[in-house]
Amino acid sequence: MTRRDIITAVPVAFSEDGALDLEGSRAILRFVGESGNEGAFVLGTTGEFPALSFEERAALTRASVEELGDRMRVIVHVGAPSLFEVRRLIEATREAGATEIAVITPYYLSASEEGLYDFFREVSAVSDGLDVYVYVFRDRTGNFVSAPLMARLAALPNIVGAKISGEPLAQVAEYRAVVPADFVLYTGSDRDLAVAADSGAQGVVSGISSVLPRPFRALRAAAIEGDADAVASAQADVDTAVDTIQGDMARMKAAYAVLGVPAGGVRMAIDAPDGAAIAEIETAVRDLS
Repeated sequence: MTRRDIITAVPVAFSEDGALDLEGSRAILRFVGESGNEGAFVLGTTGEFPALSFEERAALTRASVEELGDRMRVIVHVGAPSLFEVRRLIEATREAGATEIAVITPYYLSASEEGLYDFFREVSAVSDGLDVYVYVFRDRTGNFVSAPLMARLAALPNIVGAKISGEPLAQVAEYRAVVPADFVLYTGSDRDLAVAADSGAQGVVSGISSVLPRPFRALRAAAIEGDADAVASAQADVDTAVDTIQGDMARMKAAYAVLGVPAGGVRMAIDAPDGAAIAEIETAVRDLS
C-alpha cells in the first residue's frame, strides 16, 4: 500500500514573558497524541528551535518521548549550525530514548556541497542506533541539498530519509529518482498530502495538523480508498485549514486557545493574529475539529 504518513510538526508552549512552559508543551503533546497521526516531528521550525537553549531542547525531548513514545513515532530535530551542538543534541536524544532524529543543514553561513557532505558524514558516524532524516529548508538556512548530493547522503550509514520544506513536489521527485526505494521522503507542504505520493513521497510533515488533525485524517483515508468525491471534499477542508492557520505558530497558539489547550504564546518575533484572523481561526476550529 502507498504510504501517506502524517507526521505532526509540534509547537512549543511559552508563557507570556517568553519563558518555556513545559507543562503547556506536554498538553500540546497529549493533544497531538490523540490525533491518530503516524508520528510527531518535535523541535523543528514549528517548535521554534532556534530560540531554544540546549537544556530546553533536552527537556522537551524527554517530555516528547514520555508523552508520545507509546502512541506514535517521535522524530526529534537535533539540527544546529555546528557539529559540536548537533553531537550534544544527538546524545541527549539517545539518552531520552528516541530512535529517530532529523538534522537540518547548517545555517547562517554558506556551506559548499562538500562541506554539507562532510557535515552529514560526521552526523552519520555518531548516530548508530538512530534513524536520521536530512532536513532541507533552503529558504531558512540558505543552504540546499542538490539531487546528486542527496544521492550521496542516502548512501551513508544511518541516514534513512529526508524532510523537504519550501520546495515543490518536483524537487521531491528529483530526489526520489536518485535515492534507494526504501529511502523515506516527507514533504513539508501540508496541503499536498493526497498527491505527494505521485512524486515519490511517503507523506507530509504538517504543523497545521497539530491543531486541526481531522481534515488531514479524512483526506488520507479518502486517498487510500481512492474515492475521488471524498478526496475532493476532504481536500477542500485541508485547504481551508492551511489557508487559515498558514503554518504560523501564533495562529496555531490562537487555535489551541479555542481548543482549550494551554499553549501560551510564541517566543520568536511572530506577529499576533488580528481580530479578523482570530474570527477565522474560531470558525475553522468549530467547523474542522
